[in-house]
Amino acid sequence: MPMQPWFTDAKLGIFIHYGIYAVDGWAESWSFYTGEVSHEQYMKQLDGFTASHYDPRAWAQFFARVGAQYAVLTTKHHDGVALWDTAHGDLNVVRHTPAGRDLVSGFADALREQGLKVGLYYSHSDWNHPDYPSIRHVEPGDEPPSRYSHAEPGKEDPAAWERYLAYRDGQVGELVDRFRPDLLWFDGEWERTEEQWGIRELAELILTGNPDTVLNARMLGYGDYATPEQGVPLQAPDGPWELCLTVNDSWSYRPKDRDFKSVRQLVRYFTETIGMGGNLLLGVGPREDGTIPEEQVERVEGLGAWIAHHSDAVYGTVAGLPAGHHYGPSTLSADRRTLYLMCFDAPRESVAIRGLRNAVRRVTVLGTGTELDHHITGGLDAVPGVTWIDAPAAADLDAYATVLAVELDGELDLYRGTGRD
Repeated sequence: MPMQPWFTDAKLGIFIHYGIYAVDGWAESWSFYTGEVSHEQYMKQLDGFTASHYDPRAWAQFFARVGAQYAVLTTKHHDGVALWDTAHGDLNVVRHTPAGRDLVSGFADALREQGLKVGLYYSHSDWNHPDYPSIRHVEPGDEPPSRYSHAEPGKEDPAAWERYLAYRDGQVGELVDRFRPDLLWFDGEWERTEEQWGIRELAELILTGNPDTVLNARMLGYGDYATPEQGVPLQAPDGPWELCLTVNDSWSYRPKDRDFKSVRQLVRYFTETIGMGGNLLLGVGPREDGTIPEEQVERVEGLGAWIAHHSDAVYGTVAGLPAGHHYGPSTLSADRRTLYLMCFDAPRESVAIRGLRNAVRRVTVLGTGTELDHHITGGLDAVPGVTWIDAPAAADLDAYATVLAVELDGELDLYRGTGRD
């Protein structure tokens, strides 16, 4: 199936890790897996999960206000606790927490009311399911497998594994049938092979139910796009992609984690990502009551304000100049006739573009409209000179990243050679 065009045009999504782990602020699932906390203590958080102020409409309005085009909710993390009233398995917030209700349907409805695409996260792995640790990865890695995830040697139970796959497929089928997600964001794939997971059969199940569903690369050979995590790649993955990134160092609510990224840093992550043709999926971690911490709201809103002020350089654009042509990220309008140059620091004298064959019709500061002079120096035969753009005045500088709109005389034409011999 061709990639859904809404995804590559989205630029910004919001990733919400919400579950019982927010009660005590433990790391989602991993805290009991690695022994940071006992399994018993982790699961006692079921008793404190109230979702008492969970307001998906307020979430959706917030996401739309900051310029996001889609959002992804953790419907079931590796701990196996489902946020909806699944008929497959007993472990869910409807039956076993004071929240006592399905939290996914309201999320999906609220996003659609705001015109946003609906993404649902689902973990292939389930460290609480009795049938999950019934086989082993056929090519075990360096780390010893956990009792939560793998059978001990000689104690494999293929029949139990088939029961687990039926459970997993049943839950995914519910998500597709009941909530009609535009995107399914899978995780936990590293613990088994594509064949062990039955990925082909799972993809057929999903796409039969909804052929337009976008699948991330953690559907292995059946993923539609790459999803690097926590760091902008130095080279863009082939095809569509998104960077998933946290506002602090944690996916879920961890009140002791105060290492928040600044708005300036988030703008930099965002522009570097879209400048390479990707989306930013920015993670927030609500408290157990459903409210998003103020520190996260403040920073995401700061990014949203920058986007609103520079929307022409964001939406309806594609990846900009390759590295070396401009010292910073850039985007290119869909008609390939306008370059948007991002400048993180105040230019002292000029901004340069190297290898530009086009004549420049006009340069303006995006957001203020101030026109800047430009000229060309050098060049020989097929090698173009350097286009120098006068630095904007202090009044035209943005606090986080100033954007220059460079209007060209035709579609972008770059020289990529090695110069005269």
